[in-house]
Amino acid sequence: MFRLDGKTALVTGASGGIGAAIARTLHAQGAVVALSGTRREALDALAAELDAVSPGRAHVCPADLRDPAAADALVAAAEAAGGPLWALVNNAGFTRDMLALRMKDEDWQAVLDVDLSAPFRLARAAMKGMLKRRAGRIVSISSIVGHTGNPGQANYAAAKAGLAGMSKALAQEVASRGITVNVVAPGFIATPMTDDLSDAQRVKLAERIPLGRLGQPADVAAAVLYLASDEAGWVTGTTLHVNGGMAMV
Repeated sequence: MFRLDGKTALVTGASGGIGAAIARTLHAQGAVVALSGTRREALDALAAELDAVSPGRAHVCPADLRDPAAADALVAAAEAAGGPLWALVNNAGFTRDMLALRMKDEDWQAVLDVDLSAPFRLARAAMKGMLKRRAGRIVSISSIVGHTGNPGQANYAAAKAGLAGMSKALAQEVASRGITVNVVAPGFIATPMTDDLSDAQRVKLAERIPLGRLGQPADVAAAVLYLASDEAGWVTGTTLHVNGGMAMV
C-alpha cells in the first residue's frame, strides 16, 4: 500500500527537518523526489543520502519562494528533472513572531508571502499539467496554530488558516479531473528548535498532549504519504490533524 513507484513529487522546504522526512518517506515508497529549498548544501546532502539508497531518483531544485516568479520556474525545473508532477507538497514556510501591536506591515506580509501566497502560486503552476493528465495530488503543510491561534503569531496563524480555506476552494475546482487537494496540520514536532528547550520545558509541553510526547517529523511524513497515494483518491478538501490529540478539531 501507499506505493509511489514511477511518480514524481516536489517537496518544498526539503532542507528542514519535516521537509527532509517527507522527502525520505516518499522516496522510500518509490517516488522520484524534487528537493527544493534555499539551503543548497542541505539539499545536496539529502540528495546524496537518497541516491546512496536508490540512485537517480532525487533531484535538487533550489528556489527562493519570496520571489513571485519562483513558483512557475520551480515547477518547470522539477518536471524537467524528474518528469511530470504527480504530487506537490507545500512544506516551505517561516515565522516572524511578535505581538500584534509591535508587528510591522513588512513582518505580516513577509510571512504571508512565503507561507500562503507561494503555496497558491505553486499549486496554480502544478495544476496546469495535472489538469491535462487528469491526475495529481496537492498537499500543503499547515499548523495547529492555524486552528487554535497562538499569541505572537498573528501572521503565521493567518497564513496557516488560509491554507485550509484555499485548499477547499482548489479541491472543488479540480476534483472532476482526478486531482485532490488536502492539508496536513502538525502540532508540536521535535525539531532543532525544540532541542533548545530545557528538559523541564519539554516535559511541560508534552503534558499538554494527550498522547504524551512531541511529534516526530516522520509522523507528519506518514500523513503526507497517505494523502499523496492512490489509496487517498477519495479524500479531498480536508485537513488531517497530526497533533497527538492536543487539539481535537
